[in-house]
Amino acid sequence: MNRSGLTGAARLGLGTALLMFALIVIGAAVRATGSGLSCPDWPLCQGRLIPPFEFHVLIEWCHRLVALMVGIMLATTALWVWTHTEARRRLGALAAFAIVLYFVQALLGALTVWKLLSPAMVSSHLAVGTLLFATLLTLSLRAAEGAQSERTASADAIHASWAGPRPADLLPLAALATLWTWAQIVLGGVVSSTHAGLACPDWPTCDGRWLPPWDGPAALQMAHRFSAYGLFVVMLLTALRARRAGDPRVAASASMALGQTAFQMLLGVANVMLGTPVWLSVLHLGTAAAILALNVFTLFGASRLPAWRPELRAAEAR
Repeated sequence: MNRSGLTGAARLGLGTALLMFALIVIGAAVRATGSGLSCPDWPLCQGRLIPPFEFHVLIEWCHRLVALMVGIMLATTALWVWTHTEARRRLGALAAFAIVLYFVQALLGALTVWKLLSPAMVSSHLAVGTLLFATLLTLSLRAAEGAQSERTASADAIHASWAGPRPADLLPLAALATLWTWAQIVLGGVVSSTHAGLACPDWPTCDGRWLPPWDGPAALQMAHRFSAYGLFVVMLLTALRARRAGDPRVAASASMALGQTAFQMLLGVANVMLGTPVWLSVLHLGTAAAILALNVFTLFGASRLPAWRPELRAAEAR
């Protein structure tokens, strides 16, 4: 029963995380198309459960519909976790945290409408949404790990299959990359919600200057760019260290995250050069969420590797 509980939790958690990813992408479409106030009331849309079939209205209504689906899936996942002993022991706190985040996210969604797309509300809505996405991924990974350990009799059997220990500085680097990616997404949300996306119409400079006056939309745009450069360096260091990790999956996820980060930077440049078209803005945020997911996987995998010890290197040298 315990094994099926963890396997079911892993599947439900992953399904909910995928829905949450879709919600983030649709939210980007709502913002990019200017559809945020097409439903001026909440939770209904123009006073109806099913609004008129108009382009902008349907984009916002679909966003709310998928949010409801996320809520139903999350409630199902939490109920499953709390009704299975081993799943509750391993995942109960994470499930409760996800429920709290969901309700905060729903409240921020309502406030976003009631406050007429206040940049603070829009950015907070994105921040909590991406945090919920990362939490659901973590829940799925922990559930899958527990199910695997039951199938292989013990966690030691899993550790024994790995080629070696965790490099000494991989865990803090992976944690920094994950946190920085989340912060970069939030900063991008601030840039978008304050209409600073085209405050600097050129690249890599801003109106021909590397350091424009440090106030207003141009400052936000340049802060987002400089943060992206710093994130790329951290991702590069993480990928290089992960190559020496005992689990090849950790190395693969870190390398993929680095590649996605390079692609994301190209998308950012294209957004400026092409005038932030809708499809590119949506792809930009979707790619950012994918990078966050890869970093969560890298961090989780690195945290499960046995810690590096100096005597291990001495033994290898002999």
